[in-house]
Amino acid sequence: MKLSTPPIAPKTLVTLHSLGIETVADLRQIGSAKAFLLLKAAGCTVTQSTLWQLEALLLGIAAADLSDTQKAAVTGQIKQHPPVAVFPTPSEMEKFMQAALQQAKQSSQMEEIPVGTVVVQKGQIIAAAHNTCVRNHNISHHAEIRALAQAGAALGNYRLDGCDVYITLEPCAMCASALIQARVKRVIFGAAEPKTGAAGSVLNLFGHNILNKHTAVLGGVLADECGNVLRDFFAARRG
Repeated sequence: MKLSTPPIAPKTLVTLHSLGIETVADLRQIGSAKAFLLLKAAGCTVTQSTLWQLEALLLGIAAADLSDTQKAAVTGQIKQHPPVAVFPTPSEMEKFMQAALQQAKQSSQMEEIPVGTVVVQKGQIIAAAHNTCVRNHNISHHAEIRALAQAGAALGNYRLDGCDVYITLEPCAMCASALIQARVKRVIFGAAEPKTGAAGSVLNLFGHNILNKHTAVLGGVLADECGNVLRDFFAARRG
């Protein structure tokens, strides 16, 4: 069943369609809480009644028939939900991830674990870095930390509000914490890191309710290419 007006307000419906949420099935896949947060992230003016309408659509009832318990449950989901953002188009994300991959390949040539990062502001790369832990005898010289330092110097501010960070590998806890502290808007990573990943694989610091939640995360962009760089590196070392 397609979403329609009524019950959804016309401008809200247009925004939902722009987000790829056109049917009740689309809404069910995302959930009413995330759809509501996506509307806010897209700049749509929404009220609590919008949330009730979305939840009621999923339940197949009128918003006026939602119980207090049902309203409390979906409100709780909003409070517990990880940060949400509207991400760039796939082609744009792949373009910047390719730049991060070039950085990762530089690490590989230096016998460093091949991870690359670029920081993007308003569609322009303002910082690019790769791992140099071995070369600099410094465990903190991960690609993300070095790129954040470069971007901070370029902007004259350690807070990188409005910036996106592209990373070829899911960040570890150290780097995830630094990204959060920098108030980066969005983190886009390539390959998952099942052993130390702190963006969902082992834990998700970005969605931890005790921490200040500023940064939305999306993984899997050019995941195969990013993973292959790492696999080739370790295969060569074993060989």
